[in-house]
Amino acid sequence: MQTVTKSVEVNVPISVAYNQWTQFESFPEFMNGVEDVRQLDDTTLHFTTKVGGVKREYDARIVEQVPDRVISWVSTDEPRNAGTVTFENLGAGRTGVSVKLEWHPDTFAEKAGAALSADEMQVAADLDKFKEFIEDRGRETGAWRGSVERGTVTDETLGTDDPMLRGTDDI
Repeated sequence: MQTVTKSVEVNVPISVAYNQWTQFESFPEFMNGVEDVRQLDDTTLHFTTKVGGVKREYDARIVEQVPDRVISWVSTDEPRNAGTVTFENLGAGRTGVSVKLEWHPDTFAEKAGAALSADEMQVAADLDKFKEFIEDRGRETGAWRGSVERGTVTDETLGTDDPMLRGTDDI
């Protein structure tokens, strides 16, 4: 199992950074190799990726989500991966965003890339793209403020039914 941990500081308030990260379908805009993300329900995502010429599709389940603090997931099928994104209020409208990604390289190319730290460079580049994406906009494209514990939604008081927080911005 490979583990990558990277962080970036973004110049937006913590709620803006967190809210944007909950808009999983926007991942292709700042994550290289992610071609499509479809949210199947509040805790299940379907990913289509293409890395090193290899196209894969898999589902992932959100296992923990606490507004403005953390989002954790685990894949439910191959390729096996899991991760956590944490958000830290740095004051003065700045937020620390940290990603810990664990994955199992399968192919020779994936194993070689991991040995050469290509995965670390990609996660760092994607975080830099996220920084540019959210700072250029200055606001999120939508939000989901529910909580998830052990893969189950435990609080939807400010979830997708709130028209002020629903992802409706196409810009």
